[in-house]
Amino acid sequence: MSEVSQLLVSPGPHLWKKLSVSKIMYLVVIALLFPTGAAIHFFGYHALSVIGVSVGVAVITEYLCKKLKGQVFVMDGSAVVTGLLLALILPPLIPLWMVALGAVFSIAIAKEAFGGLGHNIFNPALAGRAFMSMSFTLEMTSWVAPTGFTADAVTTATPLGESFVWTADRLSLYQAMFLGNTAGSLGETSALFILIGGLFLVGLRLINWRIPAVYIGMVALLSFAMGQDPLFHILAGGLMIGAFFMATDYVTSPLTNRGKIVFALALGVLTILIRRFGGMPEGVCYSILFMNAITPLIDRYIKIRPYGLIQKVESAG
Repeated sequence: MSEVSQLLVSPGPHLWKKLSVSKIMYLVVIALLFPTGAAIHFFGYHALSVIGVSVGVAVITEYLCKKLKGQVFVMDGSAVVTGLLLALILPPLIPLWMVALGAVFSIAIAKEAFGGLGHNIFNPALAGRAFMSMSFTLEMTSWVAPTGFTADAVTTATPLGESFVWTADRLSLYQAMFLGNTAGSLGETSALFILIGGLFLVGLRLINWRIPAVYIGMVALLSFAMGQDPLFHILAGGLMIGAFFMATDYVTSPLTNRGKIVFALALGVLTILIRRFGGMPEGVCYSILFMNAITPLIDRYIKIRPYGLIQKVESAG
């Protein structure tokens, strides 16, 4: 009796591009090297330690989770992306054992507990940060001025903090925030390098431009409507890195272009509401996590149009 090979049948269109999951993940890693380099430049050796611990523990945790579940571990780069993103949204002087615990939570709880890559409801890196913010409030709100490799760290406030003071003119503040010479999480201070990495992904069509464009635009519009400085809100905090590298996550964002626009509009509204009226200065993390939970609802009501569908028009006569 001859063997009968299995035939995989799937709906069209049958389009294929020479991009695997691992290739996409490592291209994201390349894009993240721009804000990573800025983080190391501005915050020195400890930034490198935070990044190394976060990435290393994330990969090891995924390996152990796969072994415990009896699954094959594949180094597809997703754990590297999660670990790197988590490190870039942490304070510069966060203790390394806390970084390790956050990486374990991001992979084991926010990702593997839901079934692994493609099944997680929430962005794993942001879920890890939210867990750390609730568990280590003091350490997660301790900021230092960028001093590079040479000087001791000086405690200061981030631009969104109530105690933040800038004695120079507004233009110099914009310049400092754009280049990265302000206090903040490791990878969120330099809008320039985030923008370079984000545009790299947009240019390769690895992320949909609608989400970052609509998200940032909505924040600017609402801040202007509320009498705030739109450019300040764009450059401050984690908006840029959140818009390009987290809100665009394939698994936790809507499938359709219309759904992505609705998703991004809601993100902009929530971010400004939290920044203006919430109990914390930053609103990007919890805005994205909240909308991750709403994504299935968006996909339910804003459906993908079947390929080749022609709407039938009923004749009046």
